[in-house]
Amino acid sequence: MPPAPPLATPGLAWGVVLLLVGFACMYGPTYAQLAHSTWATDEQGHGPLIVAASAWLLWTGRSEIFAGPSRPALASGFGVLALGLLCFVVGRSQSVIELEAGSQILVLAAGLLVLHGWSALKRAWFPILFLVFSVPLPGAFVQAITMPLKHAVSVVAEKILYLAGYPIGRSGVVLVIGPYQLLVADACSGLNSLFTLEALGLLYMKIMRYQSKVRNVLLALMIVPISFVSNVSRVLVLVLITYHLGDEAGQGFAHGFAGMVLFAIALVLTFLFDRLLAARFDRDGGARVEVR
Repeated sequence: MPPAPPLATPGLAWGVVLLLVGFACMYGPTYAQLAHSTWATDEQGHGPLIVAASAWLLWTGRSEIFAGPSRPALASGFGVLALGLLCFVVGRSQSVIELEAGSQILVLAAGLLVLHGWSALKRAWFPILFLVFSVPLPGAFVQAITMPLKHAVSVVAEKILYLAGYPIGRSGVVLVIGPYQLLVADACSGLNSLFTLEALGLLYMKIMRYQSKVRNVLLALMIVPISFVSNVSRVLVLVLITYHLGDEAGQGFAHGFAGMVLFAIALVLTFLFDRLLAARFDRDGGARVEVR
Protein backbone atom coordinates (compact mmCIF):
# COMPACT_ATOMS: atom_id res chain seq x y z
CA MET A 1 0.00 0.00 0.00
CA PRO A 2 1.56 3.37 -1.01
CA PRO A 3 2.23 5.87 1.79
CA ALA A 4 -0.36 8.54 2.46
CA PRO A 5 0.32 11.89 0.83
CA PRO A 6 1.66 14.69 3.02
CA LEU A 7 -0.85 16.50 5.21
CA ALA A 8 -3.34 13.68 4.66
CA THR A 9 -3.74 13.33 8.42
CA PRO A 10 -6.46 15.76 9.52
CA GLY A 11 -4.58 16.72 12.67
CA LEU A 12 -1.40 17.59 10.75
CA ALA A 13 -3.32 19.45 8.05
CA TRP A 14 -5.18 21.58 10.60
CA GLY A 15 -1.93 22.19 12.46
CA VAL A 16 -0.27 23.50 9.31
CA VAL A 17 -3.28 25.73 8.60
CA LEU A 18 -3.19 27.18 12.12
CA LEU A 19 0.57 27.75 11.83
CA LEU A 20 0.17 29.60 8.53
CA VAL A 21 -2.74 31.71 9.79
CA GLY A 22 -0.91 32.60 12.99
CA PHE A 23 2.27 33.39 11.09
CA ALA A 24 0.41 35.65 8.65
CA CYS A 25 -1.31 37.52 11.49
CA MET A 26 1.97 38.03 13.34
CA TYR A 27 4.26 38.97 10.49
CA GLY A 28 1.86 40.59 8.03
CA PRO A 29 2.36 44.01 9.71
CA THR A 30 6.12 43.36 9.87
CA TYR A 31 6.30 42.67 6.14
CA ALA A 32 4.17 45.74 5.45
CA GLN A 33 6.55 47.90 7.49
CA LEU A 34 9.57 46.45 5.73
CA ALA A 35 7.94 46.98 2.33
CA HIS A 36 7.56 50.71 3.07
CA SER A 37 11.03 51.15 4.60
CA THR A 38 14.00 48.80 4.26
CA TRP A 39 12.74 46.74 1.33
CA ALA A 40 11.90 49.91 -0.59
CA THR A 41 15.61 50.81 -0.85
CA ASP A 42 17.97 49.71 -3.61
CA GLU A 43 20.37 48.24 -1.07
CA GLN A 44 17.95 45.73 0.49
CA GLY A 45 15.18 45.48 -2.08
CA HIS A 46 15.84 41.75 -2.36
CA GLY A 47 13.88 41.06 0.86
CA PRO A 48 10.54 40.14 -0.76
CA LEU A 49 12.31 37.81 -3.19
CA ILE A 50 13.97 36.00 -0.28
CA VAL A 51 10.61 35.49 1.46
CA ALA A 52 9.04 34.29 -1.80
CA ALA A 53 11.93 31.87 -2.45
CA SER A 54 11.70 30.44 1.08
CA ALA A 55 7.93 29.97 0.74
CA TRP A 56 8.42 28.25 -2.62
CA LEU A 57 11.08 25.91 -1.24
CA LEU A 58 8.89 24.99 1.74
CA TRP A 59 5.86 24.37 -0.47
CA THR A 60 7.64 22.31 -3.14
CA GLY A 61 9.47 20.34 -0.48
CA ARG A 62 6.44 19.62 1.71
CA SER A 63 6.38 15.94 0.75
CA GLU A 64 9.94 15.47 1.93
CA ILE A 65 9.55 17.69 5.01
CA PHE A 66 6.56 15.79 6.39
CA ALA A 67 7.69 12.34 5.27
CA GLY A 68 7.93 9.56 7.81
CA PRO A 69 6.22 9.12 11.16
CA SER A 70 5.30 12.19 13.16
CA ARG A 71 7.20 12.55 16.44
CA PRO A 72 6.37 16.02 17.82
CA ALA A 73 9.08 17.52 20.01
CA LEU A 74 6.75 19.48 22.26
CA ALA A 75 9.25 20.55 24.93
CA SER A 76 11.84 21.79 22.42
CA GLY A 77 9.17 23.27 20.16
CA PHE A 78 7.44 25.32 22.81
CA GLY A 79 10.81 26.41 24.21
CA VAL A 80 11.92 27.72 20.80
CA LEU A 81 8.48 29.29 20.32
CA ALA A 82 8.75 31.13 23.64
CA LEU A 83 12.12 32.52 22.60
CA GLY A 84 10.76 33.54 19.20
CA LEU A 85 7.73 35.26 20.73
CA LEU A 86 9.99 37.09 23.21
CA CYS A 87 12.16 38.38 20.35
CA PHE A 88 9.05 39.41 18.43
CA VAL A 89 7.49 41.28 21.36
CA VAL A 90 10.73 43.07 22.28
CA GLY A 91 11.45 43.96 18.66
CA ARG A 92 7.90 45.18 18.04
CA SER A 93 7.59 47.20 21.25
CA GLN A 94 11.07 48.74 21.01
CA SER A 95 10.98 49.32 17.23
CA VAL A 96 13.94 47.02 16.62
CA ILE A 97 12.94 45.73 13.20
CA GLU A 98 15.97 43.43 12.95
CA LEU A 99 14.87 41.52 16.08
CA GLU A 100 11.22 41.53 15.06
CA ALA A 101 11.88 40.19 11.56
CA GLY A 102 14.51 37.73 12.74
CA SER A 103 12.08 36.11 15.17
CA GLN A 104 10.19 34.56 12.24
CA ILE A 105 12.96 31.99 11.87
CA LEU A 106 12.47 30.77 15.44
CA VAL A 107 8.67 30.76 15.12
CA LEU A 108 8.73 28.65 11.93
CA ALA A 109 11.27 26.25 13.42
CA ALA A 110 9.12 25.90 16.54
CA GLY A 111 6.05 25.20 14.44
CA LEU A 112 7.74 22.30 12.65
CA LEU A 113 9.02 20.87 15.92
CA VAL A 114 5.55 20.92 17.46
CA LEU A 115 3.79 19.60 14.34
CA HIS A 116 6.16 16.86 13.20
CA GLY A 117 9.38 16.82 15.19
CA TRP A 118 13.10 17.15 14.56
CA SER A 119 12.97 15.20 11.30
CA ALA A 120 10.82 17.90 9.67
CA LEU A 121 13.08 20.68 10.94
CA LYS A 122 16.20 18.93 9.63
CA ARG A 123 14.65 18.65 6.18
CA ALA A 124 13.41 22.25 6.17
CA TRP A 125 16.50 23.90 7.66
CA PHE A 126 17.60 25.60 4.44
CA PRO A 127 14.41 27.53 3.49
CA ILE A 128 13.90 28.56 7.12
CA LEU A 129 17.49 29.71 7.63
CA PHE A 130 17.41 31.35 4.19
CA LEU A 131 15.03 33.93 5.70
CA VAL A 132 18.08 35.45 7.41
CA PHE A 133 18.72 37.30 4.13
CA SER A 134 15.33 39.02 4.40
CA VAL A 135 16.22 40.53 7.78
CA PRO A 136 17.58 44.11 7.60
CA LEU A 137 21.27 44.46 8.31
CA PRO A 138 22.00 46.15 11.67
CA GLY A 139 23.02 49.78 11.22
CA ALA A 140 26.13 49.47 13.40
CA PHE A 141 27.37 46.53 11.35
CA VAL A 142 26.74 48.35 8.08
CA GLN A 143 28.63 51.44 9.26
CA ALA A 144 31.59 49.39 10.50
CA ILE A 145 32.01 47.45 7.24
CA THR A 146 30.98 49.97 4.59
CA MET A 147 33.88 52.43 4.87
CA PRO A 148 36.71 49.85 4.56
CA LEU A 149 34.94 48.29 1.57
CA LYS A 150 34.43 51.67 -0.12
CA HIS A 151 38.09 52.50 0.41
CA ALA A 152 39.23 49.18 -1.07
CA VAL A 153 36.95 49.56 -4.11
CA SER A 154 38.22 53.12 -4.65
CA VAL A 155 41.88 52.07 -4.47
CA VAL A 156 41.49 49.20 -6.93
CA ALA A 157 39.42 51.28 -9.37
CA GLU A 158 42.03 54.06 -9.29
CA LYS A 159 44.90 51.65 -9.92
CA ILE A 160 43.15 50.02 -12.88
CA LEU A 161 42.26 53.34 -14.55
CA TYR A 162 45.74 54.73 -13.90
CA LEU A 163 47.35 51.72 -15.55
CA ALA A 164 44.93 52.16 -18.46
CA GLY A 165 46.30 55.68 -18.99
CA TYR A 166 43.44 57.78 -17.61
CA PRO A 167 44.18 61.05 -15.75
CA ILE A 168 42.82 59.93 -12.39
CA GLY A 169 43.56 60.70 -8.77
CA ARG A 170 42.01 59.79 -5.46
CA SER A 171 41.37 61.45 -2.11
CA GLY A 172 39.92 58.95 0.32
CA VAL A 173 36.82 57.59 -1.43
CA VAL A 174 36.60 60.48 -3.91
CA LEU A 175 37.88 59.73 -7.42
CA VAL A 176 39.03 62.68 -9.53
CA ILE A 177 39.17 62.05 -13.28
CA GLY A 178 39.63 64.94 -15.66
CA PRO A 179 37.30 67.76 -14.52
CA TYR A 180 35.00 65.42 -12.59
CA GLN A 181 34.91 64.34 -8.96
CA LEU A 182 33.03 61.17 -8.10
CA LEU A 183 32.22 60.04 -4.59
CA VAL A 184 32.13 56.28 -4.13
CA ALA A 185 28.80 56.00 -2.33
CA ASP A 186 27.74 53.42 0.24
CA ALA A 187 25.83 51.51 -2.44
CA CYS A 188 29.12 50.95 -4.29
CA SER A 189 30.87 49.51 -1.24
CA GLY A 190 29.70 46.02 -2.07
CA LEU A 191 28.24 45.10 1.32
CA ASN A 192 24.62 44.92 0.26
CA SER A 193 25.41 43.36 -3.11
CA LEU A 194 27.53 40.78 -1.26
CA PHE A 195 24.53 39.99 0.93
CA THR A 196 22.28 39.65 -2.12
CA LEU A 197 24.76 37.63 -4.17
CA GLU A 198 25.44 35.28 -1.27
CA ALA A 199 21.71 34.64 -1.00
CA LEU A 200 21.48 33.97 -4.74
CA GLY A 201 24.51 31.68 -4.59
CA LEU A 202 23.08 29.61 -1.75
CA LEU A 203 19.74 29.37 -3.54
CA TYR A 204 21.56 28.26 -6.70
CA MET A 205 23.37 25.52 -4.77
CA LYS A 206 20.13 24.38 -3.17
CA ILE A 207 18.38 24.12 -6.53
CA MET A 208 21.35 22.36 -8.13
CA ARG A 209 21.49 19.87 -5.21
CA TYR A 210 25.23 19.21 -5.38
CA GLN A 211 26.36 16.22 -3.31
CA SER A 212 29.83 17.50 -2.42
CA LYS A 213 29.92 19.70 0.68
CA VAL A 214 33.41 20.89 -0.23
CA ARG A 215 32.14 22.08 -3.59
CA ASN A 216 29.28 23.98 -1.97
CA VAL A 217 31.58 25.63 0.58
CA LEU A 218 34.07 26.69 -2.09
CA LEU A 219 31.31 28.17 -4.23
CA ALA A 220 29.83 30.05 -1.28
CA LEU A 221 33.24 31.45 -0.28
CA MET A 222 34.08 32.48 -3.83
CA ILE A 223 31.03 34.76 -3.92
CA VAL A 224 32.89 37.17 -1.61
CA PRO A 225 35.72 38.04 -4.07
CA ILE A 226 33.24 37.82 -6.97
CA SER A 227 31.12 40.49 -5.28
CA PHE A 228 34.17 42.71 -4.81
CA VAL A 229 35.23 42.34 -8.45
CA SER A 230 31.69 43.09 -9.59
CA ASN A 231 31.53 46.27 -7.51
CA VAL A 232 34.88 47.46 -8.85
CA SER A 233 33.49 46.88 -12.36
CA ARG A 234 30.43 48.94 -11.46
CA VAL A 235 32.58 51.85 -10.31
CA LEU A 236 34.75 51.60 -13.43
CA VAL A 237 31.68 51.76 -15.67
CA LEU A 238 30.33 54.84 -13.90
CA VAL A 239 33.70 56.61 -13.94
CA LEU A 240 34.27 55.92 -17.63
CA ILE A 241 30.76 57.00 -18.62
CA THR A 242 31.16 60.22 -16.64
CA TYR A 243 34.59 60.92 -18.13
CA HIS A 244 33.57 60.32 -21.75
CA LEU A 245 29.91 61.43 -21.73
CA GLY A 246 29.69 63.90 -18.88
CA ASP A 247 28.34 64.07 -15.34
CA GLU A 248 24.71 64.10 -16.42
CA ALA A 249 25.11 60.80 -18.26
CA GLY A 250 26.91 59.21 -15.30
CA GLN A 251 24.17 60.16 -12.85
CA GLY A 252 21.24 59.30 -15.12
CA PHE A 253 20.31 56.03 -16.75
CA ALA A 254 23.91 54.86 -16.60
CA HIS A 255 23.75 54.65 -12.80
CA GLY A 256 21.02 52.04 -12.94
CA PHE A 257 22.71 50.37 -15.90
CA ALA A 258 25.90 49.98 -13.85
CA GLY A 259 23.91 48.12 -11.21
CA MET A 260 22.70 45.66 -13.85
CA VAL A 261 26.29 45.26 -15.05
CA LEU A 262 27.32 44.39 -11.50
CA PHE A 263 24.88 41.51 -11.22
CA ALA A 264 25.51 40.33 -14.77
CA ILE A 265 29.26 40.09 -14.10
CA ALA A 266 28.67 38.41 -10.74
CA LEU A 267 26.35 35.78 -12.20
CA VAL A 268 28.70 35.04 -15.10
CA LEU A 269 31.71 34.70 -12.78
CA THR A 270 29.74 32.48 -10.40
CA PHE A 271 28.68 30.22 -13.26
CA LEU A 272 32.23 30.02 -14.65
CA PHE A 273 33.66 29.15 -11.24
CA ASP A 274 30.96 26.51 -10.84
CA ARG A 275 32.01 25.00 -14.18
CA LEU A 276 35.62 24.88 -12.95
CA LEU A 277 34.47 23.07 -9.82
CA ALA A 278 32.44 20.69 -11.97
CA ALA A 279 35.60 19.61 -13.81
CA ARG A 280 37.05 18.53 -10.46
CA PHE A 281 34.13 17.30 -8.36
CA ASP A 282 31.79 15.73 -10.90
CA ARG A 283 34.37 13.01 -11.51
CA ASP A 284 34.49 12.22 -7.77
CA GLY A 285 30.77 11.84 -7.14
CA GLY A 286 30.10 15.50 -6.41
CA ALA A 287 27.52 16.04 -9.11
CA ARG A 288 23.84 16.76 -8.56
CA VAL A 289 21.56 14.50 -6.57
CA GLU A 290 19.09 12.92 -8.95
CA VAL A 291 15.49 13.77 -8.05
CA ARG A 292 12.97 11.08 -8.89
